[in-house]
Amino acid sequence: MQVDDKTVRRIARLARIKITDTEATGLQAELTGILNWVEQLKEVDTAGVEPMTRVVPIDLKTREDVVTDGGIADQVTANAPERADHFFVVPKVVE
Repeated sequence: MQVDDKTVRRIARLARIKITDTEATGLQAELTGILNWVEQLKEVDTAGVEPMTRVVPIDLKTREDVVTDGGIADQVTANAPERADHFFVVPKVVE
């Protein structure tokens, strides 16, 4: 796929970068090369390949998902200017 000057300048504008005419020419060649490489990857047959997240299969460490209040409500609210039943008391802002 060939990238033209107009496309390079549009990408630069969207990326909010200022480029010179020389840089635009260089970026045009680089972007064309990248897109050609992506087109080449489309030719690879991946029908029998299972998706993976890493090269080496590793089981992640897991723990039981238990919801708790932390058991330290008194410590959490200890420095609050005003509190009630383990909750912070704040002024009403909506009337």
